[in-house]
Amino acid sequence: MPHLTGAAPAPAAPRPVLLLLYTLLLAAPLLIGLGNGPLYDVDEGAFSSATREMLASGDFGHTTMNGAPRFDKPIAVYWLQAASVALLGLNEWALRLPSALCTWLAALAAAGFVAARRGTAAGALTGLMLVTAFGPWAMARAATADALLNLCLLLTALDLWRHLESGQHAPLRRAALWVALGLLTKGPIALLVPAAALGLWALSRRDFAALRRALSDGTAWLLLIAVAAPWYVYALQRHGMAFVEGFILKHNVNRFSGPMEGHGGSLLYYLLVVPLVWLPWTPLWLGLARRVRALWADAEARFWLCWAGFVIVFFSLSGTKLPHYSLYAGPGILMLTALALPTGQEPRRALRIALWAALMVLVGGLAVVPWLLQSGAVAIRNPLYAALLHGAPAPTALLWAGGVLTVLTGLLAAAPGAFKLPGFAGNQGFVPRFAAAVWLAAVAHGLFAAPWLGEALQGPIKRTAEFARSLGAPQTVQPPITQWNAHWPSVGVYMRQPVPQGEPPVGGLAFTRTDRLRAQPPVTVLREERGVALVRRDGP
Repeated sequence: MPHLTGAAPAPAAPRPVLLLLYTLLLAAPLLIGLGNGPLYDVDEGAFSSATREMLASGDFGHTTMNGAPRFDKPIAVYWLQAASVALLGLNEWALRLPSALCTWLAALAAAGFVAARRGTAAGALTGLMLVTAFGPWAMARAATADALLNLCLLLTALDLWRHLESGQHAPLRRAALWVALGLLTKGPIALLVPAAALGLWALSRRDFAALRRALSDGTAWLLLIAVAAPWYVYALQRHGMAFVEGFILKHNVNRFSGPMEGHGGSLLYYLLVVPLVWLPWTPLWLGLARRVRALWADAEARFWLCWAGFVIVFFSLSGTKLPHYSLYAGPGILMLTALALPTGQEPRRALRIALWAALMVLVGGLAVVPWLLQSGAVAIRNPLYAALLHGAPAPTALLWAGGVLTVLTGLLAAAPGAFKLPGFAGNQGFVPRFAAAVWLAAVAHGLFAAPWLGEALQGPIKRTAEFARSLGAPQTVQPPITQWNAHWPSVGVYMRQPVPQGEPPVGGLAFTRTDRLRAQPPVTVLREERGVALVRRDGP
């Protein structure tokens, strides 16, 4: 039986101008509207606050948040964010730019890998998939460590397979470098996932020789240790057991052993989340389901199955569950989905309908979900989020954008078979129409949906922080401002100073939630907007 993943006949190389156009088209859904919304709390605010404090202190080996050591994640993403802020200023665009560029690079790497094996059209669609699928797109626009880790995992997976395929040392050593950078980005998960995928693949094939070759390359191990170990040694020497307890135990072991910060879920959590994260491309998996035996018999496809399968099972067993954890299965899912891409022929009618329907779920979400949230049609139990969303600006622009996008998508779906995009040779029907529609949907979400949601959830927090800053230079606001019964790390970014949690002294200022004012001592409200307040404490 021929290999499912064997190299396709080499197509004519695309012209340089088309390659440039393609790279720009991949960047557009990630960059358009990137800075048009406040930082989201808690995650974006926490990473950004730590980056601001790193730049302010000049201490680039250690991160703090509100003056206290932050052991949540290693150092690499803070370095990237700090470099971006140093060049572009302290703003949302600069803080999110490293994540967008990491996803863009990952898409180009995936496109090149698939193009070399299955042709230019398949490669182009694979890159497009990574920048338009809902989960990767969302992480690409977030000032967190996940997009950088996803890039490291993808590069590791591609080079690890190149080594298994060819036996050459160079790809394995590159994979070791990507693992080391992943260890500096988010910790042990960057080594655990590739090691588990390799081990499962070798054991399932009883190919112990390949396993020995991969594990016995001393140069690869030396490279990994030389890149990753110095910062860990430094952190351990500087912080001692506080680093072990904070990073290793709390943010790695404890996350697996039990739910943290209320992020739990059942064993079936990721069976629901994974298909949603990869919309609108998930209907392609229906074709893969009918070919499981053939995929398992193919060496490369088995590797991607082992990678994706391990991640989903591992995090299903984990006590802490978050949607973006499933993206660590991304290299496997992406490469398996690439096998189902309808290139070179018109897909079956049922698949075309399923893909258009999946896209319309995302398009409909652009217009309908914000309206449902704001109108009260969806019950919101948390009083803060109810105040934020119900008082947000009407999503009129979103309704118009969703309507226009629905019409455009419908026109593309009904376009004649001669409709063609550059670089999609042999695909003059459904494929380029769907690619164009997906790209438009991702751009529209960046232009309209993401900014509206950012304003709805975070606008009052940002404006209240800016108002507090306008009261005077941070050092003249005494006693120091605190967060009182609230946790919004982004206020430290907008205040340009640490804003720790805690009860303010008499006369002190604090950010707080209006729904909790009754349970607090007497205060004077200096500013209030949609559930968010800046107050001065008047008495004990």
